[in-house]
Amino acid sequence: MTIEDLRRQIQRIAPVDAREEVSIAMTLERLAWPGDPYSESEHAHHVTASAFVVSSRGVILHRHRRLGIWVQPGGHVDPGEAPDVACVRETTEETGLLVRQLDPVELFHVDVHPGPKGHTHYDLRYVLVGEASDPRPPEGESPEVFWFDLSIAPERAEPTLAPALRKLAESIDSLGVTDLERERD
Repeated sequence: MTIEDLRRQIQRIAPVDAREEVSIAMTLERLAWPGDPYSESEHAHHVTASAFVVSSRGVILHRHRRLGIWVQPGGHVDPGEAPDVACVRETTEETGLLVRQLDPVELFHVDVHPGPKGHTHYDLRYVLVGEASDPRPPEGESPEVFWFDLSIAPERAEPTLAPALRKLAESIDSLGVTDLERERD
């Protein structure tokens, strides 16, 4: 995925609230800066990737190890990695679940927020479909990873996630989500 492809995906998002509208503008501006937008060593302002993982059991949230808040899985984009690939890798690393992208892969939400060590994260958020089994986070990751019904996830999650989670609940039928287990039958 080129930066121009990513810019087009970001421009197609209908912001769910004023925060996302500002985040979209800031992310588009960040993508115009020189250098690698994903590199956390090159610049304290970098693009990250995360995922709203859904199945018949709801949506996955985990309690962030350092921050102690309930958020979606995600993290940094590795060198040479596309953000849509990074969110799959990060989700599997943090939950132990088998997941897949929707077809076609589309960016769902964008948020700019403070990261650790004085960094700023320009987070690209995708929707992934997960197996409807219990999460199995490996050692070293947050052990608190659970499925939450889409109707209560906005109440449990970090408050700035609530509008995106409500948008997810409202659009779940139009996304064509089926559990991975049902796809294999």
